[in-house]
Amino acid sequence: MDSDRKSTVSSFYGRKASIDALHQDDYRQSTTSPGPRGRDDASSFFSPERSSMDHLTGARSASAGYNRNTFFPAAREEPLKGGADEEAGNHDAWDVYADFNNAGPRYSSAFGMGQAQAGYTQIPPSTSLMKEEPDPQGNKVEMVTVPALGAEWGKDELYSATKAGRREKRLESRKEFWKAWRRGERGLCGRYFTRKVLIWFMFGLCVAIAIVLGFTIPRVPGFSFNAASPLVNATGDWAKAVPTQFVPSYANFSFPAFASLQVDTSGSYLPLHFSHLRAQVFDLNTNRQVGSGSYSKLTLPAHKFPSILLPLNFTYVADNSSDTTYENWYNACKNKGLYPSGQRPPLQFRLVINMDIVGLPSTKSTSGQVTDADCPVELSLNAP
Repeated sequence: MDSDRKSTVSSFYGRKASIDALHQDDYRQSTTSPGPRGRDDASSFFSPERSSMDHLTGARSASAGYNRNTFFPAAREEPLKGGADEEAGNHDAWDVYADFNNAGPRYSSAFGMGQAQAGYTQIPPSTSLMKEEPDPQGNKVEMVTVPALGAEWGKDELYSATKAGRREKRLESRKEFWKAWRRGERGLCGRYFTRKVLIWFMFGLCVAIAIVLGFTIPRVPGFSFNAASPLVNATGDWAKAVPTQFVPSYANFSFPAFASLQVDTSGSYLPLHFSHLRAQVFDLNTNRQVGSGSYSKLTLPAHKFPSILLPLNFTYVADNSSDTTYENWYNACKNKGLYPSGQRPPLQFRLVINMDIVGLPSTKSTSGQVTDADCPVELSLNAP
């Protein structure tokens, strides 16, 4: 066999040393053979009964190349120390509750406690750390003058104590406050009402106000004339308030009447309160004003179609009897007996209503016109 070649069997180079420090010496004496190179007789490399390298055709040997002695020895059976605990003894154990169950030594002499205990030690009263001793030679102590260290207050501190300094400090503090609030670092009231919270609060407040105003703001109502009788003859005190007269020589007339109107308040959620309701009547052909009227403190229900009688004072003064406006109204109010068909010419006018509604900032206006109204008054047959 070549001397440079080595067997691939681990047992050829001797058994591996044990890792047990206690049995290491005994193991070396029992397993190491004399000679420069130890020989493992149990190894299959030196097996005398081995006849062939072929394990399939050769006879079965007693060893397969490894045996029990090839592996590491078994672990020790005894512990490093003896069976008994070395720290166990008959001395008293340390009581962890001694400081809490009044079993420990006393270090206070209050109320006579700790006087009879052997472990108590009385602490002597302490004396002053500095004791003034008089000079035995009677020499006087020389006082050393310490130089001044400068002004007690700095220039900035003196300026901050003035009125201008305090005002500047307040202004700077206010600027820092708003800067911290804009950055979201603090709120208007301590940690409350930060910028984000205030924005969401104002948004919710605006939405709530919009919803409330949507239900509470009054809507401008609609007016319509009674189709059967737009003008009604005046009754009661209003009939006596305005005289009824037509004077052809002076070309003027005057008479009281009511405008029969129907008001549409279906768009309002709350009752409508009119502080003032003013009306003006204009002739539809000549656009001259022939009447006026007013109503104060009127209340109408919501979601209804109430009917009202608006008092009107028809008064007109012309320059001569040939005035077109005067002739239209005078002919419409003559007696029916003066016409062969018994039908008088209709009145044609336009009514403009100005409303002051409580809850609205400005005056609202609406208008309507009538082309076939019957005159509410009828003159006598012998009227001039």
